[in-house]
Amino acid sequence: MARGTLRIFLGAAAGAGTTYSMLREAHRLAGCGRDVAVGIAADHGRQETRQLLDGLDVVAPRLPQASHGTEVPGLDVEAVLARKPDVAVVDDYAHVNTEGSSNERRWQDIEELLAAGTDVLTTLTVQHVASLKDVVAAITDEPGEASVPDAVVRRADHIELVDISPELLRQRVADGKVFPKDRIDAALAGGYRLGNLIALREIALIWLAGRVDEGLADYRASQGITATWPARERIVVGLSGGPEGELLIRRASRILSGVRGGDLLAVHVRRAEGRSAGPGRLLDAQRQLVADLGGTSHTVSGEETAASLLEFARSVNATQIVIGTSPGRLWSRVFGTGTGAKVVRGSGDVDVHIVSHQQGGPGLPGPAHAALSRRRTAAGFVLAVLLPVLLTAMLSVSPELNLATHALVHLTGVMAVAFIGGLWPAVLAAVLDSLLLNYFQTDPVGTFNISDPQNVFALLVFLSAAVAVSLVVGLSARRAREAARARAEAATLADLAHDALLADDTVAAFMDKVRETFQVRSAGLFTTSGNGEAAWALQAFSGDSPPPSPDAAALTDSVELPDAGTALVLSGRTLTAGDRLLLAAHGAHLLLLRQRHALQRTLQSTAKLAEGNSVRTAILRAVSHDLRTPLAGIKLAVTALRRQGRRLPAEVQAEMLETIESYTERLDALISNLLDMSRISSGSAAPLTAPVMWDDAIEDALRGLPADRVRVDLAPNIPAVDADLGMLERVIANIVENALKYAPSSDVAIVGVTGGSHAADDVGTPFGELHIVDHGQGVPAAAVEGMFQPFQRLDDAPVGLGMGLGLAVAKGFTEAMGGQLLAEPTPGGGLTVIIRLPLSAGPAVANVPGKAGTSTS
Repeated sequence: MARGTLRIFLGAAAGAGTTYSMLREAHRLAGCGRDVAVGIAADHGRQETRQLLDGLDVVAPRLPQASHGTEVPGLDVEAVLARKPDVAVVDDYAHVNTEGSSNERRWQDIEELLAAGTDVLTTLTVQHVASLKDVVAAITDEPGEASVPDAVVRRADHIELVDISPELLRQRVADGKVFPKDRIDAALAGGYRLGNLIALREIALIWLAGRVDEGLADYRASQGITATWPARERIVVGLSGGPEGELLIRRASRILSGVRGGDLLAVHVRRAEGRSAGPGRLLDAQRQLVADLGGTSHTVSGEETAASLLEFARSVNATQIVIGTSPGRLWSRVFGTGTGAKVVRGSGDVDVHIVSHQQGGPGLPGPAHAALSRRRTAAGFVLAVLLPVLLTAMLSVSPELNLATHALVHLTGVMAVAFIGGLWPAVLAAVLDSLLLNYFQTDPVGTFNISDPQNVFALLVFLSAAVAVSLVVGLSARRAREAARARAEAATLADLAHDALLADDTVAAFMDKVRETFQVRSAGLFTTSGNGEAAWALQAFSGDSPPPSPDAAALTDSVELPDAGTALVLSGRTLTAGDRLLLAAHGAHLLLLRQRHALQRTLQSTAKLAEGNSVRTAILRAVSHDLRTPLAGIKLAVTALRRQGRRLPAEVQAEMLETIESYTERLDALISNLLDMSRISSGSAAPLTAPVMWDDAIEDALRGLPADRVRVDLAPNIPAVDADLGMLERVIANIVENALKYAPSSDVAIVGVTGGSHAADDVGTPFGELHIVDHGQGVPAAAVEGMFQPFQRLDDAPVGLGMGLGLAVAKGFTEAMGGQLLAEPTPGGGLTVIIRLPLSAGPAVANVPGKAGTSTS
């Protein structure tokens, strides 16, 4: 059965009209004779959307189930599958299903429908794309809960952007077409601010443009199209690692300055063999400059610089290439042997900018031929045939020359052939020279017979010398080739080690680099159990359609890694010997990368164990005194009351009861702090934030504390903050109690202000601040940071002031609510602790006893 097609209607924000557009498309398909069924479609209270459901066959949804305090109808996948429509309408691709559903997420429900051959229409907003979730949350200050993995979204057959201008979307919100009336003001002042909507619209357009670009690249690859399609201006800058690179990058950036949406790509060709400019500090600085200008840096492998540069430019659909050349290279310019000339000849429809420079660098390096290339060997054979004939003809004009002179001239020719073509062309030249000398210079002339034995010896010596020279040249060529390979391998390993120090790559990111470096279709890392069955398993890959095993596809090259049962496989082209050398170097680095990650995981696990052990040790130390002391006091008081209660005066009994009550409250506070600290450490402190007024939280926080030592001074009309009321009460109570303990002779002032926007927040969110000020001994600047760590107390803290958990709990709760807890010296002495929380855009909730919204489980 053929898989169904998935069509996603993408919007920048809720209310952009994705559901409306989806239902209109459903009506159009139904009008064309397609069997359309609506599995789930939410009208969100909008009349025009609800009207579009009329005339469509709606499959009864599952019974509503509780989800976050509301009743939400669910998609009945089984009913839709039984209905077998041609097209299913399923709203909200990122929806999280309620408990008891067969799948956790709705996109998994849709996968079942697609597998059954049903086409699906669905909706999605950019905040629910996994890779954009944190970006959108930073802009809107509204962290989303549900998301869809990018790989799942990319598998969609069609993605249609439902676009609406930010001004029109705000008007729709103001008209009540998006949210209920009681949420309109909060939405317009919060996530639906004009700047937010502009940013979300840009994110949606850029993300979709990237998907379109991927689709274009896939189509060009599938159709074998290598010609440039100038859909977007892309400039490739060739970097050699020389000082001219900065000039080329800035020149390319100026070319792009007049173009909107252009891309700047810098590429360095790493040689598989021969000399190659290593990364060096200059190349690092140039890559940083590219990043500062908004471009990307790339590295490719190749034996021929010009060919590799052109191949990369075509693979990214580049429209222009910028390379450098030195004016001093007259020979290369005249004969067209330089890299620049070769790039121009092979560029086709790609514009090439050759920038002349006086930087003293070599520009892009020329071709790195092997010591004896095929072209050089072929030239040697041609010369081996022509040169003996030419030398014989040239010497024939001087008949007075003797045999020794002829032999020396011909030996020189053999040496020239050996230096150009190597061993076998030189042997051929030596044999031809011997025959020509025998025929034209030894008696009897004109025959191949030799009458003088000395001439026979001379010809043999000549032939031996020629062959010896040829052997020496061939050995030198092999040594040169081996040295070039060793140099290339050393440069590659140095480059890889250098990159590893600068960036903490993941295995997936490294596989992307491998695929890009060798310009192949896909790269995969395979492992096998090594039990003789050769069952290869794919551990990581980059690109598309990786082969199931290292030897399962055509045009596949693989290298066995030193780690037994591990192979790095490339698909898409056959690698040269030099490329395979580089691939082996990459494989060795990949093994080191995996080992480093394994060590990091072990280190993290060990660090967690050590941290947990430290916390347990600190708790045991605290229990040994801070819990034992009140328990001992309670036990003594209870024992005295039980044994001598009737004989004790009333005032003594009251004092003992007061002692029991005091120690009990102290135990309750210590145990509460221990429990809160454990929840914070485990990450299970989940606040239920709502608009809260400072004075509501302060009122309950100060209960049980000496009211005569605490002064509250709140600014008039101070706005509410977004906080969990129960958590905020605990934060204020812990800080005030700490101030009273460590400043026994000083009053504590609580001052509330509007903090404005702070640089610590990337998008300038306005904050409200509550300052808790004491005039005690203060805290040294070096000890402020450690003051908020668990089980920390000042060195001179008197016995019985607790375990040092109060400020740690306060800091954990404040950060859980999206705020900050800071400390600074009080002018005149003492300490000021600042609670900073985001200002709320909605009305404050009333402080109803028993209805604090804390959730810390």
